Amino acid sequence: MKRYHYLAASALAGLLFISSLSDSQAQRRPNTRFLPYSSVSFGVGSSHYYGDLAGYRQFLRATYIMPRWNVGLGYTRQFTPHFAARASFTWARIAGDDYTFNKGRIERSNENLVQYARNLHFRNDLKEFAISGIYNFVADGRNSSVRAKLSPYLFGGIALVAHSPEARTPVAPDNGSYEAQKWVKLQPLHTEGQGQPGYEKPYSLVTVAIPVGVGLRYKLNQDFDLGFEIGYRYTFSDYLDDVGGPYASPDALTGVASIMADRRQQRFAARKKDAPDRYAILESLYQAGGQSQQDVVNALNNPVRGSSSNILGFLKDGYLLTSFQIHYIIPGKIKCPPIK
Repeated sequence: MKRYHYLAASALAGLLFISSLSDSQAQRRPNTRFLPYSSVSFGVGSSHYYGDLAGYRQFLRATYIMPRWNVGLGYTRQFTPHFAARASFTWARIAGDDYTFNKGRIERSNENLVQYARNLHFRNDLKEFAISGIYNFVADGRNSSVRAKLSPYLFGGIALVAHSPEARTPVAPDNGSYEAQKWVKLQPLHTEGQGQPGYEKPYSLVTVAIPVGVGLRYKLNQDFDLGFEIGYRYTFSDYLDDVGGPYASPDALTGVASIMADRRQQRFAARKKDAPDRYAILESLYQAGGQSQQDVVNALNNPVRGSSSNILGFLKDGYLLTSFQIHYIIPGKIKCPPIK
């Protein structure tokens, strides 16, 4: 946790340095002084997850298969005609499901059979606090009143992300309900044996992310801007989805943990309330005999739970956010009422 605090403090110090530098430059050029201004923003949009349950190798499919939502607030300070800095808070939900991601592909071929047989799913509510630098391609005028009408921009920064993945308990073998088929938090269950002798320590529920992206801001009137933004977050965690390594030994898990950690033998896909029968496809392939039968056996006995399913090999879990925003330009001078 301390290193995350150091990173955030360093980023904030950098923003203060940029602010003081821009002010000193403006004071040396009084005739062309840019008057910095601030704005606050509110945005809503979509969230898209990439990781073990929606691999980078199938980026387009991962983007559209299970989108979720995000809402955010931001404070932006425009220091120069081109450069600004922003502090923002975003609450975003991401989700993934082996059954949903692979059902159609398995019906057409045996592609992704191992992932389909794995039968994992999750959802995760992310709380992201980010500090970003912004470069506007179109320069603003000397104050907020004459800011650019249409301004595309790039942004990049650093963020702290709090998260806690969850999954739904499975349907019982008699088609009844297991603990009312509720959502449970996965990190305390140590589904890959974390914390047990011979296993890694439990993963942190706070991680660092690197947000990068592009946006477009449109001046609606003197007081308001409209904007659209799309940005990717590279995180330093492989456990936004609670999946990162091999299956733990059954001896390392007890109770609910053993049921949530290895779901290959569960007949129903539990994320959906109607709990579809996922075994129907596997049984059809098995009964076909030959290589199809062997593929099913191999998939159900595969020791790999989490794997590097991305192109570059080093990417961990990540997510992409889109956001439609409205910005309120804070007036440069606010007159205070006289004290009587």
